Parts: sequence; structure tokens; C-alpha cells
Amino acid sequence: LSYLSFPCRYFRWWYKKTRIEKKSAFIDLLCAVPLQQIYGCPLGGIGGGTITRGWRGEFCRWQLNPGIYHYETVIADQFTVCLRCKGQTVYQQVLSVERPSTLQGWNWGYCGHYAFYHALYPRAWMVYELPGQNVVLTCRQVSPVIPHDYKDSSLPVGVFIWEVENGRDEDVDVSIMFSLQNGTGTKEDRSGGHWNEPFVFEKEGERVAGVLLHHCTHVNPFTLAISAREKAGTGVTHLTAFNSVGSGREVWQDLLQDGRLDSPTGKSSPTEKGEVTAAAVCASCRVPAQGHRTLELALAWDMPRVHFGSKEKLHLRRYTRFFGSGGDAAPALSHYALTHYEEWERKIEAWQKPILENSQLPSWYKSALFNELYFMTDGGTIWVELPPDCRAEDLRGPAGAGLSHLLPVLREYGRFAYLEGQEYRMYNTYDVHFYASFALVMLWPKLQISLQYDIAVTVVNEDVQPRQYLMCGQTAQVKLKNVVPHDIGDPADEPWQRVNAYLMHDTADWKDLNLKFVLQVYRDYYLTHDSLYLQDMWPVCQAVMESELKFDTDNDGLIENGGFADQTYDAWVVNGASAYCGGLWLAAVCMMCKMAEVLGDAETQQKYTDILSKGKEAFERMLWNGKYYNYDSSGSDTSSSIMSDQCAGQWFLGACGLDQGEFEVFPKSHIISALKTIFEKNVMSFAGGSMGAVNGMRPDGVPDTSSVQSNEVWIGVVYALAATMIQEGLVEEGFHTAEGCYRTVWERLGMAFQTPEAYREKKVYRSLAYMRPLSIWSMQLALERRAGWAPAPAQPPRVPIHP
Repeated sequence: LSYLSFPCRYFRWWYKKTRIEKKSAFIDLLCAVPLQQIYGCPLGGIGGGTITRGWRGEFCRWQLNPGIYHYETVIADQFTVCLRCKGQTVYQQVLSVERPSTLQGWNWGYCGHYAFYHALYPRAWMVYELPGQNVVLTCRQVSPVIPHDYKDSSLPVGVFIWEVENGRDEDVDVSIMFSLQNGTGTKEDRSGGHWNEPFVFEKEGERVAGVLLHHCTHVNPFTLAISAREKAGTGVTHLTAFNSVGSGREVWQDLLQDGRLDSPTGKSSPTEKGEVTAAAVCASCRVPAQGHRTLELALAWDMPRVHFGSKEKLHLRRYTRFFGSGGDAAPALSHYALTHYEEWERKIEAWQKPILENSQLPSWYKSALFNELYFMTDGGTIWVELPPDCRAEDLRGPAGAGLSHLLPVLREYGRFAYLEGQEYRMYNTYDVHFYASFALVMLWPKLQISLQYDIAVTVVNEDVQPRQYLMCGQTAQVKLKNVVPHDIGDPADEPWQRVNAYLMHDTADWKDLNLKFVLQVYRDYYLTHDSLYLQDMWPVCQAVMESELKFDTDNDGLIENGGFADQTYDAWVVNGASAYCGGLWLAAVCMMCKMAEVLGDAETQQKYTDILSKGKEAFERMLWNGKYYNYDSSGSDTSSSIMSDQCAGQWFLGACGLDQGEFEVFPKSHIISALKTIFEKNVMSFAGGSMGAVNGMRPDGVPDTSSVQSNEVWIGVVYALAATMIQEGLVEEGFHTAEGCYRTVWERLGMAFQTPEAYREKKVYRSLAYMRPLSIWSMQLALERRAGWAPAPAQPPRVPIHP
């Protein structure tokens, strides 16, 4: 009955939070972000904020304050082209299909028939075939998102390389003007006190010029910088300030007159309250007949010192390690971006090329694999430095003394966090990160290690503050000791300091969180061979498994679910032994055995070997029905449902090479049978096999409608399922399953760069721009393992731990 009153409880909480306290809800079930089918590739590296451009070139999604999004298209943020022949302007056009009510002195309404967009994250290409001009412009957009790079990948910059092809039989003078409003399109743009100034930055013979736009808010002030690279044959001019909500005629005429801007000196006056200001930079060159030239422009933003919503602690972003935290780094960032982007592109191409040139991989997969990575930067991501005076005891809390390498790891690589979703505002939501973590550990493994240390610190400490949970109405403490947290906090509050922003359930009773920590620890060790990490995490793994053992109420070696939605499917009730949590449990027990063996801990190894022997027998006896593993053992009307995620434990075991021989937990024939059943029922019997795998399917081929989640498709779960199929040799089935999600999200629903958590057959979706689909990188790991790549055998540490 307590669950039936959840809507009332939630509404009371929501009203108090949003209407009385004037704060935003961590999950707003009443005001979802409306779908806009406009987004393209975001700009910026990891953890310094992001600015997303649409596929029509607009600047339309802003995340400069960590974890907080504004969905505003700022109409003044544009590229404009001017063509001149024989001293006369022959063509001047804003490269936008819009026809706005402001800046009406500009020539808007570019014909979209002559423009083309392509994206392969972290790059995008916009091609403009200027009608009637015999000139083609290609704008290549580049962000520094580079695997295994922990410096340049943190930079808040984007570069626009304009390739100009002149098909005429005469020279053409080409100018590209980049205009930008001071702000992000919110009411703060009109708050007054903002100002602009031109700059020139010269270093090692390379000269960059542009305009700084200082956005002087009380909290988290920042500077935007638009710039261009000066070189032989390329001139850079600027306009320091203009009114971006007026007609804009003075800007247009300035450019029209000679293809250049007037370049006034000095700072602009600070804006008055209610006033908006913008600036422009222009790069110009002569392109010979039938020739080709390049113009290079950049956008940088510098918000080095950030407060989260509570304003309690000051945090320095990762890039301040290299560019300082004084708020004056935008010129140096611009210069660095314009002089290093070629190196970034070489590294990006070296990373992507083997996959792109692999003819055995389908094209849609190549697109999905790289483009889903947008969430690594555009997931409200924050990457901060430790304060220089931070001590180990400050980080560890009262109970974290065993984490001996915590301080060195966080000092070297910083702290990393990303949201569960742009609409689900919790950092490092752990039950979901379990899926997404493959992208992190494969591409930026040190960030995964850092994240795990943060979770480990939280595990061994507690927060005894009481609070009421919205689903059940009961009161319990925020965080128990030796239990993995749900998340590390809300960016609207104070992450790391106050964890578990999730108020729906008391997740201390969830069955999957502790197991997912253990599974990731061994997976990380297997892929990185980081023995110091394994040593530090081993006592934490033992502690969380001890906590988990209390859920084995009948001592049969298998945990039981508690009759409520006590795992990542937080609206899908499960009771008794279950395929999902039971499978994760057995996989975690297996990995405890393996870690104990590596570390020379014979007593613990024997303990978990005994549990594994009992648990395997119980799992098969209670859940195997001859074709697949039942949803749970409760005997309810839906306990025989076919869950698409029933092999999640096997997924992780296979990724770590623990799926055969002495470590075979689930009989291989049973896994193959279960996967084939899922493919037949959840995939092919759902939406004609064209939408991926539905979470729950009844044996008669009808989706399980017992909960709001059982008849959803979760894209991140489908990618994980596809990876499991590939691991087990069902490669065609795996690709077909995953392709349904890609086609549905990126093509049919127009949700590019905002992949949701879930959708249903009839075009209903939930939670745009979600973390879990990063699990597609587990498909790549499975493919690499099949192709013969595997990590060298992990070596035991030099100093074994003895019980």
C-alpha cells in the first residue's frame, strides 16, 4: 500500500523543492525536458563544460555550470561567409537556415538543400555548397577527446577548420565571420556588468587574435573567447561589441564593405542591466582560381573555479593544472587549440581508423560506437583537481585508512564524475555506471580507477542523517557503512560531500550495487594490470560481500531479492532468487575466488569457492527452466518472464576471460540457450525485430506489462546483451539486436546525441541523454577478444596479502 501513495508523496516533495525552496528536482517527473530533434556533436573536452551545436549549425545546448543544462539556441552565435571578387562583395550570407526576429539586418535563410552534416565524435563536418557561387565550404569541428590522454582531453575548447574550395576561374577573397553572444542565452545574459575586449596571443612564432567575452556572474563567472589563427595570407579582424538583440545592421555593413571588421581597440563598456552584448571575429584570405585555402577559428571557455549548487566548496577544474586558475587562460587556451588541433586529429584518426577500415563491421556500428561517446563530455561531466593542501585523512574519512594509494591516484588524475542522465541529475550513479564503465576503462582507465577510489571511500564511511524515501515512505539513514552508494551526489548540492541524492528507494537494501563494485574491480584489474589498485580494493570488496551475504537468507549460497524493486530496474518488483541479481552474485563470488587466488589469500578463496559451489547448484535448480533462466523464483504470474538482462553476470565474466574451464559459473549450453531464447522472443517477436530487445517478454511472445520498465527497451542494456551474444559466438544475432536500437534512436526518433535510457514500441521514451548506452564499448571489447586480442595474463602483485 505504501507504494500506491508514492505519487502523492512525490508531488508533495516536488512542490516543496521546486515551488517553495525554488530549487530543481534531481529527477523531475512532472516537467520532462521536451524532445528537440536538433542536436549534433558537442564541443569541448572532458570535464570543462560543453557547448552543443545542432546539425544545422546552431549553438543550442549549454553545460558550463557543472551538471546543469540550458537548452537555448542563441541566435547571434553564427558563422557568416563573405565572398569578394575584384574588390566587390558578390555574396554575403549567414550560414543558417533560420529567419529570426532579431538581427534582421543580416541575410538569413540559407537554403538547407545546399548544406550537409556529418558527425563522427569528437569531430563533425558541415559542407556548404554556396548556391550560384561555385565555392564549397567545409567546416570541420574538432574537440580534444583523445583516449589515454589526461591533459589535452580536459581542455574546454573547440576548433573550426574551414576548408574553402574555389571552383571559379578567378581568385576569390573569402571571409568567415564568427559571432558570439556574451552568455548562454539565459536571463543572466541581461544581468549587467558583462564586457568584451580584443586580444592577441603570440608564442613560438604563432599568432592568434580574437575577442574575450567576460561573463561576470556572482557564481561561476567565465570568459568566452572567439579567435582565429593569423598566418601568411590570412588576416584576422574583429568587432569588440555589438547589440545582439538589435538589427545588427552595423556589423553586416562593416563586413559587406571590405570583407573585414573594423577592429576597434580597447575594452567595451560593461553592459547595463537588461542589455545584451556580442562580439565577432573574422578570418580572411584570398583563394586562387580552382584553388583551396584553409581558415582556422576557435571557441574556448574558461570557468576555472566552480562551485556546485550549495556553494560550500571551491573546486578547480582539471585543465587549471596546465593553464592556471586565475580566469585569464582563454587566450592561451585559444592559442593552444589552434596550434595543436592537427596533432589531436592525428591521434583521433590513429584511434578510429582500424575500426572504420574494418570491412567486417557494419557502418551503423561504427557510427554508434564513436557517437555514443558524446556522453563522456556532455553527460554534465566534471573533472576537478584535488586541493593542493588536501591530506589523505581528509579524503579517506574515519574508516578509509586502508586505501593507501587513494591520495596519489586522485592527486595525479583528479576526480571525475558524470551524470546518470541530463534529466536524472545524480553523479556517478553506480548501478548504471556498471554498464557505461566499459567506455571509461577502455579509453581513460585512470579515470575509472579514480572513480572507483571515490566509491571505495564512500563505501567504508557512513552518513547517519535520517531521511524519508519517496517510494516506500519509510525513514532510514542516508548511507550505511560497507554498502556501495547509489551515487556521489547532485550537482545542485555538494557532490562527494553529500552522497545518495537518489530519494526514491533506500538503496542500502538494493541487491546489485555491492556486486557491481566487485565485478568492476576485477574487470579493471584484468584490463589494466594495476596491482596496487587491486590490493587497495581487496578489503573493500571483502566488506561489501560480507554486507551482501545477509541477503542469502536460507544459506544456499544464493542471495534473494526482497519483494520490491531492489536493483537498477527500480520500478520492476523481484522476489526470491532472480536471474539478474542471482547471476551478478555468482559472477561476483567467482571474481572473489579469482582475486583471492591472485593475492594469495587462501582462506578467503576457500570461503567463496564453497559459496560458489552451493550457489551454482541453487541457481540452476531454482531458475533454469530448460530454455532460459526465469525472472525470479517467486512463482508469481510473471516469474517465468524472459528478462533480456538475465546474463549480465556472464557478460562481465566473459569480458574478464572467466567464462570457461575451472571458472565456468553458468553452463555454456544454458547461456547459449538463454541468449537464443532472448533473441527469438525479446528481439524478433518485439516490433518485428527492429527495435532491439524488450526488457521483459512473456513465454507466449507478449511483452511483460507487469511494471512500467518491463515493457521498455533500455538501450544500454541492449548493447550489453549484444556484447554477451558476441562473446558467446552469436555475432550476427548480437549485431542485429544492437542495430535495432541504433536505427530507432539515431534515425527513426531523431534522438542523435541525446540517446535516452528507454523507449517503448509506440514511440514513448524516457530520460533523454543517458549514461548507460556507453556500454556499447563492451561490444568493442568482445569483438577485440574474438579477433584474438586479449590482455596479457595479469601478474600477481609482488607482495601477496595473506589472511
